[in-house]
Amino acid sequence: MKLIFRFMKKYSGSISAAVLVKFFSTVSELSLPYILEHIIDHIVPLKDLNQVLLWGGFMFVMALITWGGNALANRLAVKNAHNVSYDIRQALFEKTMYLNGKQFDAFGLPSLISRMTSDSYNVQTASQQLQTISIRAPMLLIGGLCMMLLMDVQLSLILIASFPLLFSIIFLISSRGIPLFHKVQEKLDNVVRIMRENITGIRVVKALSKVPYEMNRFKNANDELRDSDVRAGITMALPSPLIQLILNIGLCVVVFIGAKRVDAGLIDPGVILAFLTYFNMITMGVMAINRIFVSMSKASASANRMGEVIDTETGQDVIPEEACATPSGDGFIRFEHVTFSYSAESTHENRLHGPENDTAFSGEDGECPEEHPGEADARFAGGQHENAETDDRFAGGARENALKDISFTLKKGESLGIIGPTGCGKTTIINLLMHFYDATEGAVFVDGKDVRGYDKAELRSRFGTVFQNDMIFKDTLRGNIGFDRDVSDDEIREAADDAQVLNYIETLEEGFGYEASIQGANLSGGQKQRILVARALAGKPEILVLDDSSSALDYKTDALMRKAIAEHLQDTTMILIAQRVSSVMNMTHIMVMEEGSCKGYGTHAELLKTCPAYKEIYDIQMGAMNE
Repeated sequence: MKLIFRFMKKYSGSISAAVLVKFFSTVSELSLPYILEHIIDHIVPLKDLNQVLLWGGFMFVMALITWGGNALANRLAVKNAHNVSYDIRQALFEKTMYLNGKQFDAFGLPSLISRMTSDSYNVQTASQQLQTISIRAPMLLIGGLCMMLLMDVQLSLILIASFPLLFSIIFLISSRGIPLFHKVQEKLDNVVRIMRENITGIRVVKALSKVPYEMNRFKNANDELRDSDVRAGITMALPSPLIQLILNIGLCVVVFIGAKRVDAGLIDPGVILAFLTYFNMITMGVMAINRIFVSMSKASASANRMGEVIDTETGQDVIPEEACATPSGDGFIRFEHVTFSYSAESTHENRLHGPENDTAFSGEDGECPEEHPGEADARFAGGQHENAETDDRFAGGARENALKDISFTLKKGESLGIIGPTGCGKTTIINLLMHFYDATEGAVFVDGKDVRGYDKAELRSRFGTVFQNDMIFKDTLRGNIGFDRDVSDDEIREAADDAQVLNYIETLEEGFGYEASIQGANLSGGQKQRILVARALAGKPEILVLDDSSSALDYKTDALMRKAIAEHLQDTTMILIAQRVSSVMNMTHIMVMEEGSCKGYGTHAELLKTCPAYKEIYDIQMGAMNE
């Protein structure tokens, strides 16, 4: 709940106004039974119509104040609650954008989505109730009790005697609410994860005839969510009938004793009528307090989950002391004895499925799942849960290194091709270079400076990148290529030409093609990859990273694109990850990766002589091309 109060401070003026209006409207509401009792017992016996009309008019005015005040207070509360939830969602989204790879993995994409949606809704509901029901309910309870004491102490004591039992029930049962609702949100995370996987991989699910299997998998998760939600709902609903029973018993006792006191002439009939009205108000107050505890239990669980993300220290402005070290040699990009391991606690669903994954976290988890998304999709569609191939690595809580003692140097304008089997650590090199993760050992340098010493935005502004399963946004072609950067139309056209996508754009009618609305689903794999490369080239980057960005291209288009890049971006340092020897053979340097280690480094000609693994790949691929 601290999170909610923290964000409510910004709107303290408007919230105070809502609370004050609700306070005074509730005071006027509490006055109505008392005025009615006064009219019945003191005004009507006078048989003075003017007095009756005067007090009746006063009662009507108080009723209008009650109605108008509640309407105004509720309107202010709704506006304030929406503003608070808006700010919390903004803060949550902003923090999500700055989470490093390990932190993002720890939370998981489905959990972040549910925190942004259902959790923020729970918080919004609670912040609204804090300004309305949380003010009105205690006032009805305390105010009604005070008015009853003012009219008849003995009858009031009947109700007061039930309070300890009432509030013991509320506190005892409601105290179990937070862990129960926290469990519900965790089950919701699982439902969101499965739903996201299936929406993303719907074609492979259908292609492999796994619809019944996936429907059953979703049903199991949905059943668990329903069971948890029902358990929490039943538990939190238990106080209501008990409270109602106790209050009704008390009401019967009040009516019985009150009737005897009226018959004995000890109190007036109007007092009984007012008592019944106040008793009803007190009942509503107690029931509302119970609802508040239910709502606050949900909100507290949700606020805690959102606060976990918002209060995560991303270290954006923290530069470690060791980051001031300089590399031992020259070079624009330099890896010095870099070893890296993804944490055993990380969740890997974010790197397995879905083109919507934030490209900042598209790295491998030791199995390079994104390098062959079809392979990953086939695993999940076939029923294997997430990173099934590496589950054994996590059984003991240890994590095998994704990279082992990697060292290399690139001068400005040079190029590096990285090749190797799936799961060898190729994408991890990019993740460390762009500081999505910190190296476990060793250091990574760009332009003579440790990447940890850069402001992240400054560092990444030097890159043009295409990741595996990268995102085409629902936008125009111009918007997707320019990507809200200071890029001219000529630069967009030049980038599109170099990426071999200009002919496709010019076939589109709308606004010479650039204003045509597109999204990933209506593009072929090759069109998508070429648009992504155009986006990377449009900013004239100092460092160009292409991570398996030509897998859907034919050999001719791939060769033309690489030739255009080499001609027009001669000063750009390029790192190209590929599965084809033909894609890397003309690079200045080639690194052959295997199980996180460098098995060969040199030019194409050198590796054919010195690296059996590279020679084997070359013979297999080139032999297949020649057949």
